[in-house]
Amino acid sequence: MAALSSCFVFCLLNTSILLTCLVSGSYGEFPRFEHPVKEGGSLKFLVVGDWGRRDSCNQSLVADQMGRIGEKLELDFVISAGDNFYDNGLKSVDDPAFQESFMNIYTAPSLQKQWYNVLGNHDYRGDVEAQLSPMLQKLDSRWLCLKSYILDAGIVDFFFIDTTPFVEDYLTKPGAHTYDWRGVTARNDYIPKYLEELKTALKESDAKWKIVVGHHTLRSAGQHRDTRELVEQLLPILEGNSVDLYINGHDQWLIAYNTSLVLLEETKLMKFTYIDAGMVE
Repeated sequence: MAALSSCFVFCLLNTSILLTCLVSGSYGEFPRFEHPVKEGGSLKFLVVGDWGRRDSCNQSLVADQMGRIGEKLELDFVISAGDNFYDNGLKSVDDPAFQESFMNIYTAPSLQKQWYNVLGNHDYRGDVEAQLSPMLQKLDSRWLCLKSYILDAGIVDFFFIDTTPFVEDYLTKPGAHTYDWRGVTARNDYIPKYLEELKTALKESDAKWKIVVGHHTLRSAGQHRDTRELVEQLLPILEGNSVDLYINGHDQWLIAYNTSLVLLEETKLMKFTYIDAGMVE
């Protein structure tokens, strides 16, 4: 567990409530939701990534620990950093994987909170629209998944972003995999527009903390290393718009990096933290 301030606590681990978020505006691709803030403004949440294993890879053991910690924290919500359903996402809204990997696993009372999810590359191998469908909220009201959105949680604005379209190899070297690119136009048009909308949203935010959540790594010493496209295209925008923290999955490691002591280009001292939460084993 790490504390970023006296009133902002989160924990990293690799009764259902009605959806309490209300759309209060949007920036193009980024609809904005609000999460009710506790009296005093405190915020406590869990982060988990790469978890949808149908109870393999120790998923239920991690879920049990999440439940125990969530009870101690008096949890506000859970964040998922993507790869929600292995190996190939959901086939449809009726796919039993939703029950087998989510509903039947995260049963602890403390985890009956809102889950805010992003998509990972494995999710793109299935029916992306199924994960985004409001039909899943009818099955389990904890579930919220969009390609991109903003969560206003009082002292923090969370920016949930869709990183899979950035990675060129998924389009040019898919191998035996099939990706669901519905809604993703030509990369040369889609990525610049997406980044511009993210930049606008970040600039408009006046929250004390700005946290970006995506599936793929930015900086990593794990198995996937840095994601070149994100380092080249996304990182300058995060650094230029006072983002405090980037949370990702993908690596199946639990790692924290802080660049506050790293001198970049011998002229600029950046304060930026990366959290890799992609670990369930």
